[in-house]
Amino acid sequence: MIVNVAMLTLTNQIRLVSEPMTNEAPDGTGRGGATSRREQLLSAAAELFARYGFHGVGIDDIGAAVGISGPALYRHFRGKDAMLGEMLTGISERLLHGGRARTVNTPDPITALEALVAWHVEFALTNSALITVHLRDLDSLAEPDRHRVRELQRGYVEVWVETLLQCRPDLSEHTARASAHAVLGLINSTPHSARLDPTRMSELLHRMAMNALLVERREGDEADGA
Repeated sequence: MIVNVAMLTLTNQIRLVSEPMTNEAPDGTGRGGATSRREQLLSAAAELFARYGFHGVGIDDIGAAVGISGPALYRHFRGKDAMLGEMLTGISERLLHGGRARTVNTPDPITALEALVAWHVEFALTNSALITVHLRDLDSLAEPDRHRVRELQRGYVEVWVETLLQCRPDLSEHTARASAHAVLGLINSTPHSARLDPTRMSELLHRMAMNALLVERREGDEADGA
């Protein structure tokens, strides 16, 4: 399965990613100072990876960003690869779980679609560094992590496809999936967008996404799938 507006603090940003994960530090500590240090390291790594790319950052860079030596990082993570895996698996899990939660028990399909769009817009605007890393460094993941992220991404896209098809029964599944990918790409481009007021940017993205998803077939066009 991302604008420097409406950014969470770095610690909160990574907490959103790391909460779904159950991994503990190799030394067995998972609370208090150790947990806080893990979050600080993930936060620093996300910003550095977004700025310089995964391969342009070393463990000494990450450690220095939080005031520790590079080798001290190994008390919390197996290495840089493990940090990237936790980041990208974490955001993929969060997107999937959040998407599912926002589309259940809604009064009608349009409301569900509105909620889904609002969820992804909010996520993209408040996690720009993580989305940049996700888009650019996915192929740098170890194979097991890459497989897991791809699996989670497919699940998230299917939430969009199922919701869109309930709103647009005239669409084929293939077209609904293509539409979902296109709109997600639009929203995920926010780190490269012009800087706008957070509220204005959110409203703009929401309006553009809904218009794209619900655009009517033009008169004279062939029926979808024909």
